[in-house]
Amino acid sequence: MPTRIDETFSRCREEGRSALIPYFTSGHPEGKRPAEIMGAIAAAGADLIELGIPFSDPLADGPVIQASSFAALAAGASVASTLEGLREFRTGDPRTPVVLFSYLNPILAYGAESFVADATAAGADGVLLTDLPVGADPALEERMRVSSLDLIRLVAPTSGRSRVREIANDCSGFVYYISRTGVTGGESSLRGELDEEVQAVRHAVGLPVAVGFGIATPRQARWVAGLAEGVVVGSALVRALDAGGLRAGTAFVRELRSAMEG
Repeated sequence: MPTRIDETFSRCREEGRSALIPYFTSGHPEGKRPAEIMGAIAAAGADLIELGIPFSDPLADGPVIQASSFAALAAGASVASTLEGLREFRTGDPRTPVVLFSYLNPILAYGAESFVADATAAGADGVLLTDLPVGADPALEERMRVSSLDLIRLVAPTSGRSRVREIANDCSGFVYYISRTGVTGGESSLRGELDEEVQAVRHAVGLPVAVGFGIATPRQARWVAGLAEGVVVGSALVRALDAGGLRAGTAFVRELRSAMEG
């Protein structure tokens, strides 16, 4: 049975465009409910949402998302409050897929079995744990594999062919291709080799490929939309939300969507 993620990529393919996948950190900016932000960016053109669960040691994230995680934790955000926000969002939006983006420790602290059950019940569609490579935690990976949650995996430019095949055999929904080595955050330019690399990953995994890490402007989003099935924008949206609140964040998402369709 097709999942919400499958249906979204299928719909985008039929419409001849890439999926826009904004990321923001649950609990940031302080005072904004995650459900409120998700509803607003979905209405502004997000096809799929990455909802970040804040963590005290977000090693894969750059300074912008790190700062949003620290602020969210200081304001009391947690795995439980993130799931509650998702549950609230689902009461008004049964269509937009949501992928929970975080690290292994918060999930283990919450309880892996409870997390899979509660995330599913809250309406999550997938999970991406940046520090959970294939085979790192067989018990947790098996719990997710037998659940309805897609287990999204990262592929890096440094991943060799055999590693990409290994990842392909143990992920579902889509593959998240990291546009460059390093942490999240905007770059002034993207590497020209991305086109060839995305094609190679798509051929190897047979799943939609979404590209993230370093996409910060509508112009960059448009270029990547011509290469991949999905475009992930995180730090630039977090920065917009931080500086100008929900109005600035939704305006930025509309700019991205317009550029990708232009």
